[in-house]
Amino acid sequence: MEASTIIRDAVLHVTELRQTVAETPGLASAVSAVKQFQARRFAGTYFDFLNSEHYRSAALFFLQELYSEKDYSERDTQFARIAGALERLFPEQVVQTAVSLAQLHRQTEDLDLAMAQHWLRLADQAEVSRYVKTWRFVGRRDDRNTQLSTVLTVGRELDRLTRTRGLRMMLKMMRKPANLAGMGSLQQFLESGFDTFAEMARQGDGAHHFLAIVREREATLFEELFDASAVACETKIALLVGQAR
Repeated sequence: MEASTIIRDAVLHVTELRQTVAETPGLASAVSAVKQFQARRFAGTYFDFLNSEHYRSAALFFLQELYSEKDYSERDTQFARIAGALERLFPEQVVQTAVSLAQLHRQTEDLDLAMAQHWLRLADQAEVSRYVKTWRFVGRRDDRNTQLSTVLTVGRELDRLTRTRGLRMMLKMMRKPANLAGMGSLQQFLESGFDTFAEMARQGDGAHHFLAIVREREATLFEELFDASAVACETKIALLVGQAR
């Protein structure tokens, strides 16, 4: 399937999800609550990286671009509008990164909506218990693993971009044309990702280490959320969320 088709299909799916949210009373606030909680959980899981001189930028990039409550509707609109032009305007490596990002966005929004729909039914529960029960009700272990795999793919592709000779200069030169063409959000994501992973590349194997730790911690947390006793799981999540404050 062509890159433009994958991107357009992903954006269309997310648009349909947003319509469902807009038409269901209370669902928008539930989606927001789920995303906020997950961002705090991420900040707690990577508290050491967020307070590390070497990995703070990478952890912030993941938190702000992949795990946040940020409104991506502007970027989605740009993606849909310029999907066909991507392959003409950007190198193949950049196009593949855009495809992976669109796929991740679709997976994340789909799972977050499923979480939010059940979250609404547990209004009388404490926040941590509410999250764990919601996660287990939604299930979809394979989809969670696919989501994590796509997160790591985006990271590896951004790392590869930093090793492409002359690409940073090309991105800088693309800044004005990209903004004029209505691709400012995509351009910002690419430049931010490039600079973040280039900084880690200067530390030798920094990007590989960072992504390996993300894979290990997320996979371990997934197993606990699915399989550990409810008490043990809620205790672990509460500690992570508390550490982020």
